[in-house]
Amino acid sequence: MSPVISSINPNHGPPVGGTAVTINGSGFIGATSVKFGTVPVSSFVLVSDSQIIATSPAGTGSVAVTVLTLLGTSNSVTFTYAVPPAIIAVSPASGPTGGGTTVTINGAGFTGATSVHFGSASAPFMVVSDTQISATVPAGTGSVTVTVTTSAGTSNSVTYTYLGAPVITSLTPNQGPTSGGNTVTISGTNLSGVTSVLFGTHTAALTANTASQITVTAPAGAAQSVNVTVTTGVGTSNPLPYFYLMAPAVTGLNVTMGPTSGGNTVTLFGSGLALTSAVHFGSAAATDITVISDSQITVTTPGGTGTVLVTATTPGGTSTVGLGNAYYVYVAPPVINSLGPAQGSVSGGNDVLIRGSNLTYTDAVSFGIAPASFAAVADTMVVATSPAGAVGPATVTVHSPGGTSNGAAFQYQP
Repeated sequence: MSPVISSINPNHGPPVGGTAVTINGSGFIGATSVKFGTVPVSSFVLVSDSQIIATSPAGTGSVAVTVLTLLGTSNSVTFTYAVPPAIIAVSPASGPTGGGTTVTINGAGFTGATSVHFGSASAPFMVVSDTQISATVPAGTGSVTVTVTTSAGTSNSVTYTYLGAPVITSLTPNQGPTSGGNTVTISGTNLSGVTSVLFGTHTAALTANTASQITVTAPAGAAQSVNVTVTTGVGTSNPLPYFYLMAPAVTGLNVTMGPTSGGNTVTLFGSGLALTSAVHFGSAAATDITVISDSQITVTTPGGTGTVLVTATTPGGTSTVGLGNAYYVYVAPPVINSLGPAQGSVSGGNDVLIRGSNLTYTDAVSFGIAPASFAAVADTMVVATSPAGAVGPATVTVHSPGGTSNGAAFQYQP
């Protein structure tokens, strides 16, 4: 009597073969061959007259399984070569080390899934459709591979990353103006997927984000210290202090005039000057900034012309026009064109009209090395009274904050 097959288990497997298939039925004693379609299996085990275990060969599609004995060939049952599942993506692709995140696994061939693994850990799951699985992530650390297994085999793997709570280690800079608007770089770890950055209770605008660094635009805030924190989908970071600073104020200068060539030392008075990083005379930057105190700094003036506003810049901003006098006047060097008269008595006392240019700010007139009394009448005229001198020539010079003039000859007569 020919053999009879009543069932096979499983009735499907991967195209590469290798599935152990149990064939149930009767009349199997003396079996000479087991075929999957037209392909005989390379080996099989005759367990009893009613059971054979065979290893499926490679194949595709649906094929007929038959058993051959000396008495004939059995009826056939269908074995289907099923393609292993394939994962396209996992979303989200990261979550906390404690697990519990619900992820969607997209792909194909998920029908009949028997397990979902995150690394070596099994995850609870639900097959939504042949192309989608919803799984709950188990606890874990680092980056692990996600796989789906069906009776057709195990899928390819995709990466899932376990993230710890964010940690911030530095703020650069850690201070800024109360008006906000400055760029702050936050460094640390586990910073991917930022959902918010707070300066105290105010939200900063995020401009760049990596796992180790965030760039934000600081919001406005009152002049005080606030805690900066970073929040991701995993949690909120430790706090670091950020200092809001008032803009500096320049209320006075100890020297308000100087030469157009620059180079003289000026002391600035005001408030909030301790962190001064730049001083400008108009648009020109001063050099040699020395902080004496929060209310006093000294600088070397740059070259310039005219009357300019002097400003100081700190992390709190740049000073603006306020109380006091923060203006500096650049004075051109004085020039003498003529003396009238150009001679006088050795006993002095002669009135001498000095004509030239840039004479308004004259602060000294000398006949040789002897100082003379004087009065600046106009920018082109100074009247000086000659001091006593020795017979012969003496060089007359005019001095102002702009420097010392050229010399003009004055002749002392007996």
